[in-house]
Amino acid sequence: MSQSFSLNVKSRAETGKGPNRRLRQESMVPGIYYNSEGENIQITAESKALRKVLQKAGYSRLVELSINDDAARPTLIWKVQRHPFKNEFIHVDFYGVDMDKDITVSIPVEVKGRAKGVVQGGKLEIYHERINITCLPGIIPEKVVLDVTPLGINSFIGIKEIELPEGVSAVFTDNFAVVGVILPKRASETAGEAAEEE
Repeated sequence: MSQSFSLNVKSRAETGKGPNRRLRQESMVPGIYYNSEGENIQITAESKALRKVLQKAGYSRLVELSINDDAARPTLIWKVQRHPFKNEFIHVDFYGVDMDKDITVSIPVEVKGRAKGVVQGGKLEIYHERINITCLPGIIPEKVVLDVTPLGINSFIGIKEIELPEGVSAVFTDNFAVVGVILPKRASETAGEAAEEE
């Protein structure tokens, strides 16, 4: 079950570069809340509070968003635009979810264990640090954990092989490799050279 976090924001009437610049000078972040029903609300969030929630919730965990102290809305932080060189936010998009409808989100991949192939001299490669999954908003996994211990050299875990919680499915068209163990390039070249000499 996905843990929930809370954030209070305010609606705003003024939009455009000038008002947005003034908001940022006051440590506020302009943004928009929208949902699948077509509702769009221009909002502003306190920068420090937004940063704290983003660090904990990321882009795949529910945030209970309260606009003007109204009832909380189950929401995902959809997109955050950052300043190119300053440590500050430029804009934030919140997406209001329907708890009864599936949604597609990206969740992080975490590996555990030491692969057998690594012990044998191979190198662990993580090809995808995140995968796309579809499920109801209330059961979005925080992450997917892959045990790489059994992997030998030139062995891989494909997206089809990943076990996900009930009600959660991976989104893909081809069975791509998520993680794998390969022979380091130099070792592979040395093995090839030895074979040619025989």
